[in-house]
Amino acid sequence: MTDLREKYQKEVMPALRKEFGFRNVTACPRIEKVIVHVGVGRIRDDKDHEEVKKFLALIVGQKPSARPAKKAIAAFKTRRGLIVGYQATLRGRRMYDFLSRLISAALPRTRDFRGIVASAFDERGNLTIGLREHIVFPEMIGEDYRLLFGMEVTVVTTARRREQGITLLKMMGFPIETKN
Repeated sequence: MTDLREKYQKEVMPALRKEFGFRNVTACPRIEKVIVHVGVGRIRDDKDHEEVKKFLALIVGQKPSARPAKKAIAAFKTRRGLIVGYQATLRGRRMYDFLSRLISAALPRTRDFRGIVASAFDERGNLTIGLREHIVFPEMIGEDYRLLFGMEVTVVTTARRREQGITLLKMMGFPIETKN
């Protein structure tokens, strides 16, 4: 399998320039970063927090940062400063490695997956998808886990319009559902 970065430079960029009429190479939309976020709202135990942090680090390939609550909400039993999630921002090689595992292994292994719907894109061409279980990633095969957690993956692009972002990610190999 070719590297996603090579695929972008050799196949996707020329096709985008032709389709949208970009004259300059730097005007072509590209993937800027990937943000992986895990919320630990129901998990109160610090031991479980460490397990979530360990598995997220194993999946993304770097240490995630803790995300504290910005304000106290009594209904959710949160205090200001309480850790409510972990996040990792991926760029460069780690980003492309994560995306290739997401496209080729994790999404096809997701239960009842029929493709990414177009409503998952915002007006600037950024994609946000949620995964219900972390065990769909190949790094979790053979690991001993006692709790399942979901995650949110946001792919941030430099596209200026929604259509450009959808076309970019479809050409990169994302399984985007097309309307018939």
